[in-house]
Amino acid sequence: MIDKQIIVIGAGLAGCEAAWQIANSGIKVKLIEMRPLCSTPAHHTSEFSELVCSNSFGALSPDRAAGLLQEELRTFNSLIIKTADNFSVPAGGALAVDRSKFSKSLTKILSTHPLVQVKRFEQLDIPDKKNITVIATGPLTSNVLANKIKKFTGLDSCHFFDAASPIIFGDTIDHEIAFKASRYDKGDPAYLNCPMDKMEYLNFRNALINGEQASLKDFDKESANFFEACLPIEEIARRGIETMRYGPLKSIGLWNPEWGDLFDRENRLKKRPHAIVQLRKEDLEGKLLNMVGFQTNLKWSEQKRIFRMIPGLEKAEFVRFGVMHRNTFLESPKLILPTLQFLKRETLFAAGQITGTEGYAAAAAGGMLAGLNAALLAKNKSPVTFPNESMIGSLMNFISNRNEIMSNQKKNKFQPMPASFGLVPELTHKIKDKKLRYKEYQERSLRVLQDFKKVLDSSFENDHLLVEIN
Repeated sequence: MIDKQIIVIGAGLAGCEAAWQIANSGIKVKLIEMRPLCSTPAHHTSEFSELVCSNSFGALSPDRAAGLLQEELRTFNSLIIKTADNFSVPAGGALAVDRSKFSKSLTKILSTHPLVQVKRFEQLDIPDKKNITVIATGPLTSNVLANKIKKFTGLDSCHFFDAASPIIFGDTIDHEIAFKASRYDKGDPAYLNCPMDKMEYLNFRNALINGEQASLKDFDKESANFFEACLPIEEIARRGIETMRYGPLKSIGLWNPEWGDLFDRENRLKKRPHAIVQLRKEDLEGKLLNMVGFQTNLKWSEQKRIFRMIPGLEKAEFVRFGVMHRNTFLESPKLILPTLQFLKRETLFAAGQITGTEGYAAAAAGGMLAGLNAALLAKNKSPVTFPNESMIGSLMNFISNRNEIMSNQKKNKFQPMPASFGLVPELTHKIKDKKLRYKEYQERSLRVLQDFKKVLDSSFENDHLLVEIN
């Protein structure tokens, strides 16, 4: 065991993953978390890695970008993904979790790890350069520390407005109207679906675009910088009459078994509702349900009034209303290397959403890489970069200062990026069929990562991954 202690600031997804990888490399970790002493506009508990926006990690299948990223993380004993697997709930073809059990389990695992020292206080400055440090404070970094980071980098942080969806008590849903089904019958019928006819849809849209917004510091409806992958439902509604029907309210691929089996596919399509609102389980029993795609900045009273217009939700009771908050991230291509080290200081790493990756698995990927490299640095070894062909490597290339390959991106405004096959290098041979092409991306990634893992394990001299996840 190395007689050093690495500092990890923030016990979100990236911070927890970084701390796990460092500790399992035989190095002590000081994990600093400001909650519950200092909270944020979006958090509700003091548990580690509280999921504030959704309980979904995205598609499970490894021939999808999100699914491949999850599979890559499993290859490297990711605490976040393995815990998500342990507390998954039915969600069709997606990996969704019981967010309460998920966070509590992570808190317990890290709080009882023999090499992890948990400290609850607000970090007010960047530690001295003598300390190997991982900044994983996320998009809700406290104002004091955010200002210190700005001063250190010499650049203003970027920001966008993000939002969370409401959660409803499952026993207040009208099950005579809402029916169980997953899109295209993928997996078990894991979603509750609330169908709308055309007039119900139009009335609902009109209520949404005219609903009263909650006041929010720094928020201006006319000039707000939204993250396009997580738009408020009322903003989607404003963009056109049909926009919601081609987004979160699309009804294609859903079929109510009670409609019977006497129709062929053509007739089924004629019977399809004009729009459908989907509800996803927050827990295995379905006591709590998340409104899929219903991020919002409506006032709470307006949410109750307008969302009860949805068929099946007329008597819905809300556990938690949707909220909007400001998310801060770094202009990473000007600041960090593909190893996630700052250009200005090799002992300082950044990881997670603060670097401009988007999505839970992407945050875990950044935490994993920063944790591995911080551990290697502590062992006086060279940090690593993931293969370009992997989803992890492609994401890190996108957010980093990698040999000026992002020169075109730097001319434009840097924006957060989720896992996407658009980031990975092209294949050496062309495959026109998209599904086959994505499958080839998957197989190539997992193939190169097997060789990369052998090299990485040799760098740690077999003392890496000391603790397996139960």
